[in-house]
Amino acid sequence: MTPFMDKKSSLALALCVVLAALVVVFFWSSGNERLRKSDGRPSASEPAALSDRETKNVSLFFLREDDGLLVAEPREIAADASIVHEAEAVITELIKGSRGELVSPLPPETKLSQLFITKEGTAYVDFSRDLIDNHPSGAAAEISTVYAVVDSLAYNFKSIKKVFILIDGEERETLAGHLSLDRPFSPNYSLIAKR
Repeated sequence: MTPFMDKKSSLALALCVVLAALVVVFFWSSGNERLRKSDGRPSASEPAALSDRETKNVSLFFLREDDGLLVAEPREIAADASIVHEAEAVITELIKGSRGELVSPLPPETKLSQLFITKEGTAYVDFSRDLIDNHPSGAAAEISTVYAVVDSLAYNFKSIKKVFILIDGEERETLAGHLSLDRPFSPNYSLIAKR
């Protein structure tokens, strides 16, 4: 055997020993590794589920058909540091409609485009055109729609004193020809049923 072949054999033998050692270490360490059971709590890297978030109880006002009065229906929304986000959640839930026998004063096709609140406490609620395109006619229906929105916001957020309703970002004369929308509305709790 030549010295060159001797070095080559030694190198091959050393590589085989190192490879065998790595295989032993790999299989030995993987046998000791165990799966951790989940304790049901999200880890720091997992976002908390919506059901785990803090909630806030609110009252939404829907129409009682037999006497035309507004009736409070309790609902839970996600609590938020921003009153605007909570107010948006109230309007979104109002659009979804009653979970009981009450009538929704807003057509289900309605969308909330934007909501903002001034320092003076006037909430500007901008609805999609679907509100007027799908709104039932009649003065009573318009009054119910306007005050369901106004009272739901003012009742749940004491800093909201008045509500201005916009359609597609613009002022409108009326929703369906009866109640003037050219001014902000103060809440009218006399339209709410006294249980």
